[in-house]
Amino acid sequence: MVRIIDRRFDSKGKSTVNRQRFMRRFKQQIRKAVSEAIHGRSIRDLDNGEEVSIPARDLSEPILHQGRGGIWEQVFSGNDQFSSGDLINRPLGGAGGGSGKGKASNEGEHEDEFVFQLSREEFLDLFFEDLELPRLIRTQLARVTDYKTQRAGFTSDGVPANINIVRSMRGALGRRLALGSPYNARLRELQRELDDALDRCGEDGEEVRTLRAEIAKLRAKVDKIPFIDSFDLRYNNRVKVPRPTTQAVMFCVMDVSGSMDEERKSTAKRFFMLLHLFLTRSYEHIEVVFIRHHTVAKETDEDEFFHSRESGGTVVSSALVLMRDIIRERYANGQWNIYGAQASDGDNWDNDSPICRKLLENDILPWCQYFAYIEITSGDPQNLWREYEKLSSRHDNFAMQHIESPADIYPVFRELFKKTIA
Repeated sequence: MVRIIDRRFDSKGKSTVNRQRFMRRFKQQIRKAVSEAIHGRSIRDLDNGEEVSIPARDLSEPILHQGRGGIWEQVFSGNDQFSSGDLINRPLGGAGGGSGKGKASNEGEHEDEFVFQLSREEFLDLFFEDLELPRLIRTQLARVTDYKTQRAGFTSDGVPANINIVRSMRGALGRRLALGSPYNARLRELQRELDDALDRCGEDGEEVRTLRAEIAKLRAKVDKIPFIDSFDLRYNNRVKVPRPTTQAVMFCVMDVSGSMDEERKSTAKRFFMLLHLFLTRSYEHIEVVFIRHHTVAKETDEDEFFHSRESGGTVVSSALVLMRDIIRERYANGQWNIYGAQASDGDNWDNDSPICRKLLENDILPWCQYFAYIEITSGDPQNLWREYEKLSSRHDNFAMQHIESPADIYPVFRELFKKTIA
């Protein structure tokens, strides 16, 4: 097998195309490796890259070999161990080869797993690839039309900053070859005639002087062809194309009451950190509204939402009332896709849970494209869960999931926001 190692300096990303081709070819293996790696990392490490291993068997290339059919003979040189009819044991694979496990073996061959580093962008692309905001629709936009600049080939006019040197030089070379081709062909003929004339007449012959004068005249014409002309210049062409934009808002509602101990609050924060990263990375025009609540709900900024230590009793309806009021005030004009995600331990004041169900059913779900409730508890479902269960069968834009430990965050998140096939 021939192995070619490219050691050229890659300062300008010369191997980017090859890397992208590799990523497409082994996409399933890479996604499997990423999925396995996700379960072993914390939420703080999600925004980093990842080292991925692909088994050597998945990298094997198809080869052509001689079939076993028919009658054929083969002579091996240097055979001093076997005779015709001897049975040869199959070589062992080398137990544990490449993985560092198993007993040592003095037989067989093995190839190590192929290990490479995924960048931050590649890792997040793969992690969020099959996720989306459910039921996202194109709404009438209040904003002006958004445009995106993209490459659109080359043009013969433009500003100097957009000159494509390679394309310009290629055009100049083609023009010089085309214009100089007749002269060069005639020069080759005259050179042959001059060589013959020199052999016959010597340096002082009349024919030699005539041929040299004609050759000088043709070379002068070739030299007059411009090395590069304004006609050869090519510029990178960029055009503005309208880009569809969809306005969406996500309400993040987190219970910070006394029944939510530090471990449960940490789990809720991890879920919302993952959600926030997904939204800001996957969607260009999206707003996030952060709401914390105990007995009183309050809209906060991102920093206070994740780091404030305020706590108290539990009245979940206060957060839903605040969410309803914000929707009516800012997002009830029909131009927004409205989403909600609520995280709580479900331990609510008993008389308040039916109020939460009615608020959600009558005042929030009719406006929402999708609302997800996540209950964080290691025991039986709480009273808020039992009230919300009455909504799940009547509203297809409402989902419920249960998280017992931080290990459940990723599976629950992917289940809630998995891409639906139309």
